[in-house]
Amino acid sequence: MLLCENRFASCIYLFIYLFYKCINQFIYFLIGFTVHGPSGPLFAPLGSSVVLLCYVNELLVMEDLEVEWRRTDSGTLVHLYQDGESRPEVQQQDYHERAHFFTDQIQHGNFSLRLDNLRAEDEGRYTCRVYSQQGSGETVVQIKHECLLVSGSDRSVSAYDGEDVTLSCSVDSHITPEHIEEVLWRKTDEDILVLLFKNNKTLPDTSDERYRDRVELFTAEIPKGNFSLRLKSVRTEDKGVYMCHVFAGGLSANATAKLEQLGFSAWHITVLIFCFAATFGAVLLFCCLNYYRSKNTVTSSIIWNLQVSLVFCPNICMFFAFMLWGFTEGSLHETVTCCALYFLRPVMLIWALRYLKYLQDNLKSWIRIFRITREFAVFMVFVYSVLFTYVWRKRAHDTDTKPRIFSAVLFGIVVLSCLILSIVDVSRCPSQERPSGASPCNQTLGCRHKLFIFCLIISILSDCQLFQFIILFIPSEEIFVVVFVQPLLLICIPLLPHLQAKLKFLRHRWITLLWIITITLLDIILLIYVLLATLTREREYLEWTCVILFIEVLKMIVVFKENVQEAERSVVERRRQQTEMSQEGSNALSRCNEIMFMFGAVGLVLLNSVTLTAELILKARNGERVMKDLRVVVFPSECVFALYWLVLQMHAFWRSVTSGTQNHEMENLADPDVLQTQI
Repeated sequence: MLLCENRFASCIYLFIYLFYKCINQFIYFLIGFTVHGPSGPLFAPLGSSVVLLCYVNELLVMEDLEVEWRRTDSGTLVHLYQDGESRPEVQQQDYHERAHFFTDQIQHGNFSLRLDNLRAEDEGRYTCRVYSQQGSGETVVQIKHECLLVSGSDRSVSAYDGEDVTLSCSVDSHITPEHIEEVLWRKTDEDILVLLFKNNKTLPDTSDERYRDRVELFTAEIPKGNFSLRLKSVRTEDKGVYMCHVFAGGLSANATAKLEQLGFSAWHITVLIFCFAATFGAVLLFCCLNYYRSKNTVTSSIIWNLQVSLVFCPNICMFFAFMLWGFTEGSLHETVTCCALYFLRPVMLIWALRYLKYLQDNLKSWIRIFRITREFAVFMVFVYSVLFTYVWRKRAHDTDTKPRIFSAVLFGIVVLSCLILSIVDVSRCPSQERPSGASPCNQTLGCRHKLFIFCLIISILSDCQLFQFIILFIPSEEIFVVVFVQPLLLICIPLLPHLQAKLKFLRHRWITLLWIITITLLDIILLIYVLLATLTREREYLEWTCVILFIEVLKMIVVFKENVQEAERSVVERRRQQTEMSQEGSNALSRCNEIMFMFGAVGLVLLNSVTLTAELILKARNGERVMKDLRVVVFPSECVFALYWLVLQMHAFWRSVTSGTQNHEMENLADPDVLQTQI
């Protein structure tokens, strides 16, 4: 009885299922079936493959099933499925071997089409039509080849110097900002990288030094596709065309923005005022000085005050002019080095006052504070702080931290060496300060020890300079050779008097002169070789060459000056009781000293102030710098001035080491510090 009931229930269920299927098939027969496609346009890059979706939710009878894909606009047959197989022979030729059915999926209701090697002409609408015994249906699929739409501003952006501006760049695309691989802001007329956005991060360290710390993106706007650039503290050199280049998924697009410049800012006007004050002040003081010197009734104090004013006032004005130039237009390297030079120029000029014959009776005791050794030490610290910063930034992305650590150690050695150099220079022992009971021999021995320490410190500074180049640039065996050769050359200068005592042929005046000239030229030539070998590929190689050469000339002045003092001190100690140093010098040489001093105090100030003024005016008018860096004018002209005093010290050293028999000829060439302390 129970078995009969179960069979009856199963029959009832089977009847209901068959009835449902029949009703379902009858409905399909009456109203057909629904063909589904994608919900929106399909985007794909050119050359890629794209799948055009077309499917039904219900299984269709395979018998007499036909599926065709056609271009909606032209009716071109893209592909056909008929009689249980695809029919590539009836395809339009442009789609042959590019359009394919998923044959194994058709029985499951998937009639999608894969289109390979997408072309620009493939963009458009495609119709998928399905014919079956149960009816027919169709769907339309649209293909758009993927593209980036980047828009900027149609209008030029104008700004005054010192203002902040925004350069527009928006990505109008279906691609979300998360999928944007890279955004490059570049100044097109100079091909300078302004800012890089990569892997969803802004990389400010990749910016050109001119724009570093002055550009940024609006971080909160990036998710909206807004990559506009904010440029802070606009300079005249910023004038030009900027391109926003966007990369995403193998696609790229760009938009441009133009920045125009209007007039001078308050900073520029201030720079011009300081340049004018330096020029006018130098000329006025120079004229007044010559006028009062020509009047015999004028007191010496007036001449002295005018001379000191000529040393300080124009150089202070130029210091502030270059400092403000750096705030508006100049680069960090240009600004720091030029400001350091003009900050320290009065030291060298005060030191050179001792060589002016008309001031010999008016020299003040406080000028002893201004020693060229201290200018050299302080200037070295300034320059190497810039080099250290440059190394630190250049090696910032290196995985190996050893170069940065080594550079920091070298910078510490430079600072410590310059400090010791200043202390040794202060502790040089003048004759009148010799303790009671101390013999001249002991004093001379102590000073020789200090001279040796002095030369050793100078050698360390030279090696630190070369090692910095090795870290910055590609090291080579030649540079390592120079590292050891340069200190040996410096040691040869104080060794000359000792070698003369043992080797008679070195006592000849012309051989001594040849020795001094050869050592000096070799030292400078070796440095030039290193600079050419290491800096050639650098953008600022010419500028750094000028700066380093000036340091080298300054170094040689310091070395010869100290050796002149030591040689003269020995000669005076031997002859202190026999003769008195002559106070009369060569009138011709005194005139040369005056001319070169005025060239440095007046001529160089005029040259650099006029250059800076012309550069500022032309840059404001044209939007471009005529000279990429003012160091190519400032430091070569300063080298000419320093070279004269180097030659003077070389000549004085030559006369001092050959003065055993002609001691009376040295007065005007000798270092006045020694003359005044010894007499």
